[in-house]
Order: sequence, then C-alpha cells, then structure tokens
Amino acid sequence: MQFNYDHKCFGCGEQNPGGLKLKFVQEGDIFSTIFVPPEIYQGYPGILHGGITSTVFDDTMSQCIAALGKFGFTSRLEVRFRKKIPVLRPIKFEAWIVKQKGMIVDIESRAILEDGELAAEAKGRFMLIKGGTDS
Repeated sequence: MQFNYDHKCFGCGEQNPGGLKLKFVQEGDIFSTIFVPPEIYQGYPGILHGGITSTVFDDTMSQCIAALGKFGFTSRLEVRFRKKIPVLRPIKFEAWIVKQKGMIVDIESRAILEDGELAAEAKGRFMLIKGGTDS
C-alpha cells in the first residue's frame, strides 16, 4: 500500500484552508509546536475548546510516527485537562515516544502555558500501517 501525503491534514496541512496550520520542530526525541488559538476555537468564552486541544495533541504525537518514516493511526487518545487553556495566548505542545513494540507505538504529550504551567497532558497509542515511507 502506498500513501501520498496531500498536505490537507486539518492539523498541519498547508493545503487545508480551514486547518490549524501547525508547524513542528524537533529537539532530540521531542516534537513541539507553539499554537496561538484564535477565538473561533473557544468553547467557553476565552477558553480553548477541548476538542481542539485534543486535535493538537493528536497531531503533535503523529509527528513522532512520521519521524519513524511510517504512517499510523490513533487507536487510543486519553487527555487530562489540568488548567483552562486560553485563546489568543501561545501554548506549547510537546510529544515523545515512550514505547514501541511491533506495530504499536505509545506516545505521551503535554501542553504548557506561557508561564510554564502544565495545562493538559495526553497519552496516545498509535497503530503503524504497512506502507510507510520505508516499507
């Protein structure tokens, strides 16, 4: 199976006019992005919608899979919210691989407010798909 990335991912796709347009950097084994959510992504007034937070976690974790030269899908995503995440303020999302066994990859992630406080954390399990860039 061959996958052709079309750059239309909702999270990071450059070709998706309605997407989040996330940009990622890699520092060692950690992938991160700084996301400044606009007001259109709020749930309660001034607070980022939890579904968007979960989406950014998912996309940040997916970067770890891409770095393996593989494709994968999210089979489990658990998010724990600790503080409200404001809109219009920069939030740093980070993700790293915790364990890989066969076709299963466990990844953890966190969202950090601009004052350094932990706002939310996530654990994800991804299933690799045959047909990644090196298989």
